[in-house]
Amino acid sequence: MFDSISIPTILVSYVALLFSLSVHEASHATAAYWLEDDTAARLGRMTLNPLAHMDPLGTFVFPLLGMATGFPFIGWAKPVPVDPRNLTRRFTQRGGFALVAAAGPASNLVLAVIFLALLLVLVKLVALPPALELRVFAHALLARKVESLQALELGSAMTLALALTGRLVLINIGLALFNLLPMGPLDGSGILRGMLPWRWLPKFDRIQPWMGGALIVLALTGLLGYVIGPVFGVILTGIEGIARVFLGA
Repeated sequence: MFDSISIPTILVSYVALLFSLSVHEASHATAAYWLEDDTAARLGRMTLNPLAHMDPLGTFVFPLLGMATGFPFIGWAKPVPVDPRNLTRRFTQRGGFALVAAAGPASNLVLAVIFLALLLVLVKLVALPPALELRVFAHALLARKVESLQALELGSAMTLALALTGRLVLINIGLALFNLLPMGPLDGSGILRGMLPWRWLPKFDRIQPWMGGALIVLALTGLLGYVIGPVFGVILTGIEGIARVFLGA
């Protein structure tokens, strides 16, 4: 199980995950602050410092174990505390909470777009024929190990930059899709709750604890990949199309 461990890949992936989780949680805290709830800000959560957001299991044990074994890992940080009673009255309490919940996945989607653009620019800087540029792009984005990029002999600095940027694109897409699931403690649940008619809320609230359990089962059995995978595939197809146009391949 551990025979194919790649230390460089684990380090690059873990740095990308820590940064992405920190931005995600800081975005929740910042959105709440903008909506007049300073609970998270007073607790020091409106920061990109990963130490403020780390959860021993979700930010350390499970991700590193997943990266080492190849099992689809799930990373999470400490939930940002939000007091809906403090949220601005410009929105309903449910609506304000939904906006705070949406800030996390939205930040990951923004990061994915930014780092995708950066990755395309970096590949262009390599100055190879278009077909080879597309190959470098694919390795940076989809290669399971950093060593596959090292084999292209692009130099240590460029290899590290490509590997880290590629991981940041994938991890942020994955975090956004995962957190948008309307299950249990995930952001998608808070977003959906803010949009549902009042008469549906009692039933919705009753099933949420069970949905949290179902999420754990999906994650531990690997079935979560079948839920997120199709959407992930569509996004990757779109990214490939963008890369072909930008790189002229």
